[in-house]
Amino acid sequence: MSTIEKALAKQKLAQQEKITNITEHEVENEAIVSKTTSTSVPETSEPVNNKESCNKDKIILNGDRLNERGFIYSPDSAHHIQEEFRHIKRKLLNNAFGLASKTLHNSNLIMVTSSHPNEGKTYIAINLALSIALEQDKTVLLIDADVLRPSLHRELEFDSKKGLLEYLLAEVTSLSDIIYSTNIENLKLIPAGKPHHLTNELLASERMESLAKELAERYPDRIVIFDCPPILGVTETPVLSDLVGQALIVVEESKTKTDDVKTAVSQLNNDIAIGLVMNKTIRSKKDIYGYYGYGYGRKNQ
Repeated sequence: MSTIEKALAKQKLAQQEKITNITEHEVENEAIVSKTTSTSVPETSEPVNNKESCNKDKIILNGDRLNERGFIYSPDSAHHIQEEFRHIKRKLLNNAFGLASKTLHNSNLIMVTSSHPNEGKTYIAINLALSIALEQDKTVLLIDADVLRPSLHRELEFDSKKGLLEYLLAEVTSLSDIIYSTNIENLKLIPAGKPHHLTNELLASERMESLAKELAERYPDRIVIFDCPPILGVTETPVLSDLVGQALIVVEESKTKTDDVKTAVSQLNNDIAIGLVMNKTIRSKKDIYGYYGYGYGRKNQ
């Protein structure tokens, strides 16, 4: 072998050794990276599976203020109010989840309304939701569907947020984005949202119908309460009765006319269960804002 051939062979051998060293170094680095990656993830980690996890806001309700204003915030709330709402909610829950639920469409969806404004329907809707949330093993979703005169945020004293109208306008695509948790574990809220010139039409839209269907099917074990506009003078309210299984009509004592109540009830869906609640009943000088007098039945009975 010539001197040149020996030199070329030596050079080739040196290159092979260099490649081998580089390859071994890369393999070692990959092993380190792999080890680091595998140990950086906790062994107990689990995928997040929360339908409403994208909504980070929580609405904090002031219990003392609510108690002062006659709302059932805690077991310390006025005893007679709690008792009366127990009677009302028992029938509602039986209709929603008992034998009657088989005869009602969307039996867990309940609308609360009245013949005219200012009869106290929002007061009833809030207390009903609070009563069920505090005393039953059921989650309650309270929706401000009175988009013409939204008052849920004012009565519960929280800042107005995106809500039902934004969803109906498709400005919010996911229902979870407008469902807000509260500091009451079993109570969730959907505010009315920002007013819009098509407010009335949106309540009667196909998207509203789809919303009701999703709420009934996606959360079949949840009570959903709609605080709706008054019936007389708002053509969309009777349309909403086609989406729910039950309705509560709030009647103000010594003010609401019997004929108005009959007219209001006649505009609702014949197949839903309808209850009447007497509100603002004078009971004593110390307790002038309460209610009692309750009836319930199918409209066609």
